[in-house]
Amino acid sequence: MRSIRLLPAAGGVAAALALALTATACGPTETPAADKPAGTTATASPSEGGSGAGSSSGLPKDLADRLKKHGVDLDKWKGGEWKNWDRETWLREADDFVNPVIEDLWDGERMQTAKSPDQTIETQATSGGSDPTPRPVTAQREKTPYHRYAAPVGKIFFDAPEGHMACSGTIVKDPRRPGKSNLVWTAGHCVHAGKKGGWYRNIMFAPAFNDKGKSPASLRNAQGYEIYPYGQYWADWAVTSGEWIQSGGTNQAWPYDYAVLHVQPQQGRKSLEETVGAALPVDFSAPQPAQAGTIGAWGYPGAPPYNGVIMHKCLDRATRLATAPATPVMYRIGCTMTAGSSGGGWFRVLPNGTTALVSNTSIGPAGSNGWLAGPQLGRGAKAAHDMVSKKFAR
Repeated sequence: MRSIRLLPAAGGVAAALALALTATACGPTETPAADKPAGTTATASPSEGGSGAGSSSGLPKDLADRLKKHGVDLDKWKGGEWKNWDRETWLREADDFVNPVIEDLWDGERMQTAKSPDQTIETQATSGGSDPTPRPVTAQREKTPYHRYAAPVGKIFFDAPEGHMACSGTIVKDPRRPGKSNLVWTAGHCVHAGKKGGWYRNIMFAPAFNDKGKSPASLRNAQGYEIYPYGQYWADWAVTSGEWIQSGGTNQAWPYDYAVLHVQPQQGRKSLEETVGAALPVDFSAPQPAQAGTIGAWGYPGAPPYNGVIMHKCLDRATRLATAPATPVMYRIGCTMTAGSSGGGWFRVLPNGTTALVSNTSIGPAGSNGWLAGPQLGRGAKAAHDMVSKKFAR
């Protein structure tokens, strides 16, 4: 495994952040074999304790049962019924998540035209407990190929009422499947609409998206394996905080804006961690910002002046941002990344020298792009992570 050392993004930042983020012996697919997804029509969440038995529809029983429970006809869904965002039928409760694969949906053109969710907050809406606004830190382009320098990082694609959208995500370790994790960490607002709606649809993760950092013009003529070198991984389960489901989009909910996805490949049987060769542990100790030290944020910013296809990073010391009374403070760093970097992982080096995910990009300021904020990951976040891990334990 290679280990990289990233230089501070600006003068005065603490010692460089060492991140072991790269693949091991596994590299991305170098042939067009990954260009077309597998012929399977649906993935399934195994039932508690194991895989569901097959059903007469050909779907694994657990997914078939959940689709039936929610009145979802798979053929109609794949034919376009998923575009119905009627609030009365929009699945929003924690156990309502369904995400059957729609073959060939996420082609290169659709990925490139995915918009970035704009999650901003008026700075005057913050309450007491915030530190002074940090000075902007200019985001740096990640070195290419991405699988050597930031292998766990990728893009998340999903459909919302506003159209097809994109966020960022990070492969994290699964304590019950060591070396074989299928878990991806991201923001709650990248999977669920919060107070105004329900679960988003057609959620798919593409690790090391645009691995060689091609321009948008070059990507238009690129093969699938150049756009998503490790293939496509559809979410078959998602967990976010109860606070986000009930109040997401309000100042009270931003400190709980995190989510965990379990994913399965469209083709092949290897786990995400085995395929990519990397995954990061999650630090749930929620150190106070002053004790967190230097934090690095990674993602694919998509709002101007960025284009959504190039991975960037920022490094800065964390400060405090309070969004509402009686809610946890958030981490805040100076960073010029914009919408699209939402959900991207924030990493720090623990006292034992291990690099771990400590937060994710949640919000930025309205009308500018000088800072980002992310939730502290404590007991609630650990419970979400454990819930997904236990559900798919073998």
